[in-house]
Amino acid sequence: MTAERALRLGTRRSKLAMAQSGHVADAVRQVTGREVELVEITTYGDTSREHLAQIGGTGVFVTALRDALTRGEVDFAVHSLKDLPTAQPEDLTLAAVPVREDPRDVLIARDGLKFTELPDGARVGTGSPRRMAQLNAYARSHGMRIETVPIRGNIDTRIGFVENGELDAVVLAAAGLSRIGRTEEVTDFLSTDIVLPAPGQGALAVECAATNGALAAALAELDDPFTRFAVTAERSLLAALEAGCSAPVGALADLLADGQIVKEMRLRGVVGTTDGSELVQLSTTGPVPTSQDEALALGRELSAEMLAKGAAGLMGERAL
Repeated sequence: MTAERALRLGTRRSKLAMAQSGHVADAVRQVTGREVELVEITTYGDTSREHLAQIGGTGVFVTALRDALTRGEVDFAVHSLKDLPTAQPEDLTLAAVPVREDPRDVLIARDGLKFTELPDGARVGTGSPRRMAQLNAYARSHGMRIETVPIRGNIDTRIGFVENGELDAVVLAAAGLSRIGRTEEVTDFLSTDIVLPAPGQGALAVECAATNGALAAALAELDDPFTRFAVTAERSLLAALEAGCSAPVGALADLLADGQIVKEMRLRGVVGTTDGSELVQLSTTGPVPTSQDEALALGRELSAEMLAKGAAGLMGERAL
């Protein structure tokens, strides 16, 4: 790793992606001593106006970045980990999964309202079948009436629907708002008991060519083993349920501590119909994984239990 040309970091062009990639670039400069330049790449998911559930969800924000890596146009790429397909290409390596941001979903509502304070029949915007399923299920079980409205667009566009009165509230990821410095606009942090996040939500993935061992080793300095094992368990559950990211699947792995001593990892999973009428929600707990294989096994174990409870029948649905 001599002081040669700048490393080229491939990133999507959105404000959020640029912010995420900027944080990673700073960290890579520190560990490598090399300059890092951002290379902006437009993906199919950025240009398509269709809803994610219609364009297939999985991979639409990732493929163009991976193609640029494979062609050698960039040296490494930064993705939102929840956008990655569960199968890892052999020619690319997931060099680092840095420390995860807050994985929760949040509400931005008019008049500073919390979710439970929304008016009868409130219109709540989200492009995610997973969020729709869980919000509708919670509303049904608590005597609330809400209407989930499918939306797309960047963070500004989504918040704009509330500001112009078109919607009463929108649901977004806490991590994205934190990375662009807009957490103060959140009116309610949604408990994971109400809405489980997407598998890998709040985490970033740093990817490079499998043949570039020196760069992979340098990027590995950014890796957080606990975050990697947690998202591995979540994505293993997703893969075993054979669901793309457009399916209404939520998952979260977290640590259970007894005082200061971390005892176990808990993995929770949910799948449901987008109207919230049917939900399969289960959890499993095991020793904190010390290897990739143990993390994968935790996800497979929970998926088997969920499938036995009828999860597969809830996932054929596509929210259009």
